[in-house]
This record gives sequence, C-alpha cells and structure tokens, in this order.
Amino acid sequence: MDLQFIADIVNAVKHEIRKVIIGQDESIELMLTSLLCGGHLLLEGAPGTGKTFLVQSFAACLNLQFGRIQFTPDMMPGDVLGTNLFDFRTNSFVLTKGPIFTQILLADEVNRTPPKTQAALLQGMNERQVSIDRQTYDLGDEFMVVATENPIEQQGTYPLPEAQLDRFLFKLSIDYPSLDEEREIVRRHGHRSAMPKISEYDLKPVIELPHLKAARAYTAQIRLTDALIEYIVDIIRATRQYQTIETGASPRAANMMASAARSYAAINGRDFVIPDDVKRLALPLLRHRIVMTAEADIEGLSSDQAIRAVVDQTPVPR
Repeated sequence: MDLQFIADIVNAVKHEIRKVIIGQDESIELMLTSLLCGGHLLLEGAPGTGKTFLVQSFAACLNLQFGRIQFTPDMMPGDVLGTNLFDFRTNSFVLTKGPIFTQILLADEVNRTPPKTQAALLQGMNERQVSIDRQTYDLGDEFMVVATENPIEQQGTYPLPEAQLDRFLFKLSIDYPSLDEEREIVRRHGHRSAMPKISEYDLKPVIELPHLKAARAYTAQIRLTDALIEYIVDIIRATRQYQTIETGASPRAANMMASAARSYAAINGRDFVIPDDVKRLALPLLRHRIVMTAEADIEGLSSDQAIRAVVDQTPVPR
C-alpha cells in the first residue's frame, strides 16, 4: 500500500460517480476523506439537489453491503435496530435484525423521524455496535452512516440533537449546480420525471474490503507534527471562547480533525499533513458542532462565518 494506490482508488471512484453525478467534486472528495478515516457523513441540501442519488452512486463504487432507511415520523427504534420475536418452532426468541446491520447505511431524511428513533443510531455511530434487550451486537469496523436532511422544510421535521450531530465527521452542504452543470443535468436526465435507478448506469465497485482496510491503516500513519497537533487543538479551543459562539467544539472534534487531515493529505498525494489541510476541513467538520449565541442568530451571523473568523485568528505554525 502506498500513495499511488490510494490515488488510483480515488480516481477510480471519481470516474464511476461522474457517470451519474454532474459536479459535486468537493463533496465527493470529502466523502472519500470520510471513508478513509471511518467517519460518518451528514448531507444537507434543498430538495432535488441529488443528495440521495449521490450517496447511492458512492455506495455503488464500494464492494460493501449497502442498506437504506427512509425515515418517517411514525418510525420506532425497533424499525432501525430490529427486535426479538418469539419462534414457536424453537420455543425461543430470535433476533430479526433491522436495517442498521449493514456496512454503508443511507439514513435518508434523518430529521423526519422523532428524537427517540434518531437516538437508535447513537450507539452504532459511536461504538459500531448496538444493544438490543441487554445483548450487544457488533456492526463491524466498516459501518458508516451517510445521512441526508432538508434544511428548509420545517413542518414534520425534528432537529438532530447536538449529541448526534457531534458523531458526524462532516456536514456537507449540497448546493445548487452551476449554470453549465444544470444544463448538462437536463441533457442527461431530462427525458424522465422520476429519479433514475443506479442499476441503469452499470457502476462498478472499485474498492474491495481488503483494499479499504489497507488504505485506512496506511492513512492512519500519515505524519502529523506536534506543531500541527497544537494548531488543531488551538482552533478547537478557540471555538469555545469566540464571542458569537455559545457552545464550542468538543475534544472529539480535535481527534476527528487530526484523523480527517491525515486522510485528506493522503487523497491529495502527500504522506504528511499541512496547515491548509486543517483550514480546508474546518468548515465541514465544525459547522454542525458549534451553537451560536442568541444575539448572533438575531444579527443573522452564521456558524460558517464564526468558524472562518476563528481559523483566521488562530496563528498558523511555520
């Protein structure tokens, strides 16, 4: 395993996804970054921007088990985890596993389900195992949640609790395409009104499980100097002291930043992390981890603005 092998994997995934997805290059790069360091993803965007289609395309490039939960307001935790049902033939309870027992889980419109059902994902996302009726079941090291949510629709939605948001490595904003990209989308997909099926595009899985494990082991060894560790910690701690931020990022965010920076460096062909890696990842990694003050909300200041200010004010190591 070396940097060239990782570059080949990255280029192969991008090639396959571009058969289906127009644009979204930055989001794809961050999805690969998350995959290499074993993080979970939250995709936020307006309806019709292709969030679900992007996740399905991404999963089709991985030779891993894929599952999907379409969250609704009437779902219960058992619909996610599974439940023990009595088998009259064996006179015992047998676990009927829920959709969480997979490797890549698409949690579609995760904010449409009540908090008690959202909480069913908490243990799995943090520990990669779940507890059902006092019995613990392993989900495997490859377990990854990719969730989507709609930021503009309020009726029938439930905001994700801070504890769950903190378990997502990145929150990606899926924006509207550029003019040229939107024209190409219509040329390619404008002959139908429904979303096309992934199976129609013959996407090939280009990452096998042994290769993914080897790539993760390699990226975990990417060099991160003490000066850069101090830089990451300084940024995280500065979010707890900035005047427009009521609640800053947790120590978990610092660990995730270090891990993600290593993966991002590897994807960009380096065996060492540079300050620009940390700067590039600050927004998607921190925007969902801070809570703005009431005064900042009234003034219309966003979390992205606060994070940019924190990063700008933090001294960069030489």
